[in-house]
Amino acid sequence: MANPLKGFLDVKRRELPFVALMFLYFFLVITVFWILKPLKKAAFIGFYKGTGATFFGMGGPEAEQIAKVGNMVVAFVAMIVFTLLSRKLHRQRLTLVFAGFSVAVLLGYLPFVGGEPGAPIVWSFYLFGDLFNTLMVATFFAFLNDSVAPADAKRLYGPIVLGGVAGGAFGSLVVNRLTDRLDLSHWLLIASGLVIVIAGLAWAAGRIVDRNPPPAPEKPTGEPVVPGNAALEGARLVFRSRYLLAIVTIVGLYEIISTILDYQFTSTVDHFVSKDNLDNHFSTVFLLTNTFALGVQLFLTSAIMTRFGVRVALLITPMVILGNSVAFLALPVLWVGSLLNTSDNGLNYSMNQSAKESLYTPTSRDEKYKAKAFIDMFVQRAAKAIAVGVNLLLAAWFGGFEAVRWLSIVAIGLVAIWILAASYAGRRFRELTGADAPK
Repeated sequence: MANPLKGFLDVKRRELPFVALMFLYFFLVITVFWILKPLKKAAFIGFYKGTGATFFGMGGPEAEQIAKVGNMVVAFVAMIVFTLLSRKLHRQRLTLVFAGFSVAVLLGYLPFVGGEPGAPIVWSFYLFGDLFNTLMVATFFAFLNDSVAPADAKRLYGPIVLGGVAGGAFGSLVVNRLTDRLDLSHWLLIASGLVIVIAGLAWAAGRIVDRNPPPAPEKPTGEPVVPGNAALEGARLVFRSRYLLAIVTIVGLYEIISTILDYQFTSTVDHFVSKDNLDNHFSTVFLLTNTFALGVQLFLTSAIMTRFGVRVALLITPMVILGNSVAFLALPVLWVGSLLNTSDNGLNYSMNQSAKESLYTPTSRDEKYKAKAFIDMFVQRAAKAIAVGVNLLLAAWFGGFEAVRWLSIVAIGLVAIWILAASYAGRRFRELTGADAPK
């Protein structure tokens, strides 16, 4: 009888140590992010609510939208630093640098706990929470993409990326259960300790790769770029490669579409659910989303990527979102609107991320580090900043819930472009690897 888990657990014995270390590495990165996320949000909103302060006349929720735009500026600086360091450092060495930086920053906030920190501390802590995710996730995937051969990515990315899905569920659950028992200083120490463990896991995984390195990096997918201005080096690589431009399109459109779906989801819940039941409904939807993501990553991602190829895996998320957007346009009711969140985040955290990251495996080392840094640190944040502007505009433009359904027309149009870009990227991946034909 065939093993139903073989599609997920198709890992050779010699690969197990590396897969386990990278699973735990990603698990802890996302766990720390989900520890920091509610803490930074609570500190930021609590500062404005507790002190009565305003940001140029804006309260906490509006100021947070500006802080999200500030994340783009911070990410741009991070991209420059990442590019400069990646010229000399690769894999675990880059992780060790950013892990050390993160521990130093986390411990640096300890003296301010318990007092009344001013706006600079609150804002910097909020921005650091996003910066940690930007640096550590980008470093993790640069490490992974530089360590796995394209032919093996279809088998190994499923179980490895599952670590991030599980880390998100675990981190949010732990904070939810222990938030009343531990204060901010405890969480900062816990996060610092976990980052130190991450560094140890990266070092161990890097030693394995150093002993058995993957095949030499492929040639660039576009015209080669001579190292120059670190702020532009990644961008130049991207704009000289149609393949990388397709990845930019996938990443940028997803961020904008996701913001539209989130606005529709929030508006639907606000319209149909009473104030007393909001917490229960949100927690139920998020539990469903995390459970769905875990199930997809555990049972479907590797099986689909191995059997049908990366192209099919790339197309599933936009196709499901397309179907749900059409359903919401036709029937804007509570659970249809709520499923927009599940189809978006549930698939993006699992299958879409595994397939999207696989696209980098046949690229050159410069593209794996510098071009990817530009895409993940600048394009992604810039798209979010644009989406924030769209959010604020839509909030002012649409006065009632009835108009929210028509945003699905915008989402459907953008998804159509996303499907074209994903299809091209999947076909090009097959051409570059020569080993992605469905089995």
